[in-house]
Amino acid sequence: MMNTPFPFTAIVGQDEMKLALILTAIDPKIGGVLVFGDRGTGKSTAIRAFADLLPPIKVVSGCPINSEKYTDVPLWVDTASKKLQNINTPVVDLPLGISSDRITGALDIEYALIEGIKRFQTGLLAKANRGYLYIDEVNLLEDHLVDLLLDVAQSGENVVEREGLSIRHASKFILIGSGNPEEGELRPQLLDRFGLSVEVMTPDTVHERIEIIQRRDQYDNNPEGYVLDWQKENKKLRNKIQKARKNLNSVSVDNKILENCAEICIDLGSDGLRGELTLVRTARALAALSNSSSVDEAQLRKIAPMALSHRLRRDPLDDAGSGTRVERSVEKIIG
Repeated sequence: MMNTPFPFTAIVGQDEMKLALILTAIDPKIGGVLVFGDRGTGKSTAIRAFADLLPPIKVVSGCPINSEKYTDVPLWVDTASKKLQNINTPVVDLPLGISSDRITGALDIEYALIEGIKRFQTGLLAKANRGYLYIDEVNLLEDHLVDLLLDVAQSGENVVEREGLSIRHASKFILIGSGNPEEGELRPQLLDRFGLSVEVMTPDTVHERIEIIQRRDQYDNNPEGYVLDWQKENKKLRNKIQKARKNLNSVSVDNKILENCAEICIDLGSDGLRGELTLVRTARALAALSNSSSVDEAQLRKIAPMALSHRLRRDPLDDAGSGTRVERSVEKIIG
C-alpha cells in the first residue's frame, strides 16, 4: 500500500490545497506550498498523491543530483554517463529528527574504511534537486535545520566543507510543508520561502464525510484496483497541467492587473516585492490552466489569499484572520 499512493483526483474537497499544488506544477517559479490545518484532513495524502501528476524530467544517467546536461555534472561525480534518461520528478520526504549529514551529505565512512578513499555520500538535497522537498510537521523542524534549508533555498547550492571534503552541487527544489498550527508556529524566515499558503479545514457536511469514508475504505481494501479506477481522471489532469505549462509564456498580464497587485500589497503592508511577484506568477498559472490568453481580475481575486495571507504582519487591532484581511483588501482595490 505504501507504494500505491491515493489518487490525487479522488481526494474529496480541499480544492484550495489541490489548486495551490497544481499551480506550482505549472510554474515552479511560484515557489513552495505551505499547507496548515487540522490533523486527518488529507494534507500528507494530497502531497504524496501529487507526485504522480508531475511530468518526468530528463537527467544525465547515473548523476546523483539529477543534472539536466552532462556539462552540469559536478567534477566529483564519477558514476555519470553521457546518456540522458527520463525519471519521475523527485518528491523527497524530509523526516523530523533527521541529522544534518543526511540532508547535506557527508563522507562515506564505509567506503573510506574498506577502500581507503574519501568519497562523498549524497544527501536529500541532492535527491531533491529539480524536484520537491516535502516536510511534514514543518513547524516542528529544529532551528539549525531550518537555517540550513534557508541557506540552500536562497543560494540554490549545497556546500559541504567537513572531514577533509570540499563539495558543492546544485540544489534547486520547491519546498512543500504541512503542519498543524496548534503544535507551534513557523519561523518568519522560513514562512517567506513558501510561495503559497493554504489552510485546510475538517469537512463539516455529512455528505462530504460519508464520501471520504467510502473512498478511503475502497482504497484500503484494494489499493491497486482503486488507483486503476481513477487512472483516467489522473491522466486527464496530468495532460491539463502539461498543456498549461506549454501555454504559460503566452499568457499576458496587462498594466491594470499589475497596478492591482501593487495596490493590494501596499494596502496590506506586505514587506518587499515577493508578494507582487507571487501574485502575478500564480494568476498567470491559473489563467494558463483555464485556457485564458490573459490574466483577469477574477483569477487575481481567486489566488490572492493563498499568495499573500502568510506574508502579513499581525495587527493587534484587527481580529480578522489573514485570509479575511486579504479578501477585504482585494474587495477594496478591485471592487
